[in-house]
Amino acid sequence: MESVFKSFCAFGSRKDETVDLMDNAKFSKLARDLKVLDKKLTSTDVDIIFNKVKSKTERKITYHQFEDGVKLMAEKKYPGDAEGYNKLKDLINSGSGPTASGVTKTAKSDAVERLTDTSKYTGSHKERFDESGKGKGLDGRREFDEKASAGYVGGYKEMNTYDQNHK
Repeated sequence: MESVFKSFCAFGSRKDETVDLMDNAKFSKLARDLKVLDKKLTSTDVDIIFNKVKSKTERKITYHQFEDGVKLMAEKKYPGDAEGYNKLKDLINSGSGPTASGVTKTAKSDAVERLTDTSKYTGSHKERFDESGKGKGLDGRREFDEKASAGYVGGYKEMNTYDQNHK
């Protein structure tokens, strides 16, 4: 159960970041994704249980507080059942990590292939990519020259001649 807890804690954070605390949104997501919710245990109940187990000063819960929350959810979902906690624990353990819903899939078509083929780019767009098609970042989008850093526009050819012409 601890591995499922940690996977939901880490959902949405950077890959190199380790997270050992769970907030209310991820606690609710765990209940939704693992199909714990039903008519007896609603999302409102899950929010109330989260607020019961967290401390007054903190906004997130630890694994031990999470276990207490699972016990409260089991009492609500399986009223009067002595094995309710074990049933809910098994349900959580059988689940996988969080799922990302509503994510846009990558389109695979000939039109998209033609539009994203960097070898066919012309003009200034061609300068944004190297030979392998990888983007150059800022180096490919900006001209780093003396005039640009001095504030002159591209069409102004007589740099530093204004004072000489307007004496």
